[in-house]
Amino acid sequence: MATTALVMIAGCSAKADNGAQTTATTPGNVTLTPDQRKSIHIYTVAQSQFRKTVDATGAVDFDNDQATSVLAPFSGPVTRLLASVGQRVKKGEPLAEVDSPDFAAAVGTYVKAIASAKNLRRLADADKDLAQHEGVSSREQEQAQTDAANADADRDAAKQALVSLDADPQLIKDIDAGRPASHVRGVIRAPISGTVAEKLITPGQLLQAGTTPCFTVADLSRVWVMAQISDSDLASVRVGDTAQVETGLASTQLGGTVANISAIVDPDTRAVIARVDVDNPGQLLKKQMYVHVRIQSRQPSSGLLVPVSAILRDDENLPFVYVIQSDGSFARRHVTLGARTGDQYVIPTGLESGDRIVDDGALFIQFRQIQ
Repeated sequence: MATTALVMIAGCSAKADNGAQTTATTPGNVTLTPDQRKSIHIYTVAQSQFRKTVDATGAVDFDNDQATSVLAPFSGPVTRLLASVGQRVKKGEPLAEVDSPDFAAAVGTYVKAIASAKNLRRLADADKDLAQHEGVSSREQEQAQTDAANADADRDAAKQALVSLDADPQLIKDIDAGRPASHVRGVIRAPISGTVAEKLITPGQLLQAGTTPCFTVADLSRVWVMAQISDSDLASVRVGDTAQVETGLASTQLGGTVANISAIVDPDTRAVIARVDVDNPGQLLKKQMYVHVRIQSRQPSSGLLVPVSAILRDDENLPFVYVIQSDGSFARRHVTLGARTGDQYVIPTGLESGDRIVDDGALFIQFRQIQ
């Protein structure tokens, strides 16, 4: 019995010691002198209207409405490159030369089509004159006119084939004028004005008509930023929202606008892609560059806002603020942090409208509390 009593007394003593230790480590309220209170600033919590700011990461891509992949229009080996990456080109400017049998065949077809059209037209005109003097039958005269018309159509089709292969207009004029065409090479030309963003071929490479990508020409004055929006922020992002894009390489912020929100979820990141159209002066943004995107929602929201400077962290890294009590002391109160908007946080739980918290000077009170 005596042994049992000693154990019970020892247990009670241990519980008392643990309770005393817990009380000692629990921060108590802080009281300041009138002079000390002059060094802090009090903020009154109130329900406020705000526009949510959504932070996201993004990657730069070409504006695909102003970028074109240049495919080889004919087959053959590349003989010479005429443009390099970063070079500005105008529509129709040559990018590469190709020793192409396809192109040579198209030139030959056009030359033959012109000669055939001329001959058949001359015969049709002659038959027409003979038909007026009953030198040929009307049936023969009609057949001659049909042959001439068909030859004209073949000539026009052959010319259009050359045009579609981006043949030099001077070459077509020479053929039309009857001047002999020397050994000609096919020329790959820029389909739009812009900057050569990618060069995908090398001299000697054999190209396949319609399938081999050769260059990418893009207007880099405007780019797309593909921002990854989490599912928790998706409801706050709308087409037309303004955005700021930061590269981390310069202090300059580039403005943009949310132009499209994907209808599907990225299977790798589980995020939804929002396309931000961004003007790109000086071509600061490069394709595949990673950037930070801050989207300002146009949709108004309401909630309790507190200044960022009022938020402190305890030993477990949990956020809290100092709230003025009825007796004038300052007590810790843990809060839940919502979205950040500017220099304020939205507080979903932990505070009520009318609470008075410490803004500037919260660190001073925390120092006083742990002394």
